[in-house]
Amino acid sequence: MAPHLSKTNGAAATPLELLVAQSITDLEKNVPDLKKDLRLVQISAVKEIPVEAGKNAIVVFVSVPFMKYTRRVQQRIVRELEKKFSDSNVVFIAERRILPKPTRTSRKTQLRPRSRTLTSVYEKTLEDLVYPSEIAGKRTRVKVDGSRVTKCFLSSKDAPNVEYKLDTFSAVYKHLTGKDVTFEFDQEQVL
Repeated sequence: MAPHLSKTNGAAATPLELLVAQSITDLEKNVPDLKKDLRLVQISAVKEIPVEAGKNAIVVFVSVPFMKYTRRVQQRIVRELEKKFSDSNVVFIAERRILPKPTRTSRKTQLRPRSRTLTSVYEKTLEDLVYPSEIAGKRTRVKVDGSRVTKCFLSSKDAPNVEYKLDTFSAVYKHLTGKDVTFEFDQEQVL
């Protein structure tokens, strides 16, 4: 198994996971200024999600304790991985656990932490998804047929770095959570 890949319960790694882990290992060996920070990066899973015709998104899952180490070098890792996988956009997301709501019959003695609720996990996933950029605001629109669409406004200072990935963000979030989100840039900061 690759040194930057840690699977739970001894599960077998997929070829894509091995390829991404090997790419991170190669980066660690070839770029001396990243060596110290890349040593701490551990990925737990990798998924490939179709975005549009001929385009895919590679979603790299990192366990929550290792996410702070990944954030330090995330932009450079993403840039290098997107060079290697030319037809794909790369996104890093922390692998969080959702605990069920306590019921009368459940024998849990501990309270469920807020960080393990469905709402909290979905909010954090959205923040991880757009990472170098920040979320400036959100609006949820309920249509006449009852469906919900969330508009997520990103800070416009990061527009050049993130603009080409907006469709990828929507497709990945829809695949992971089942919720529709459209991404736009905050117009107030542009004026």
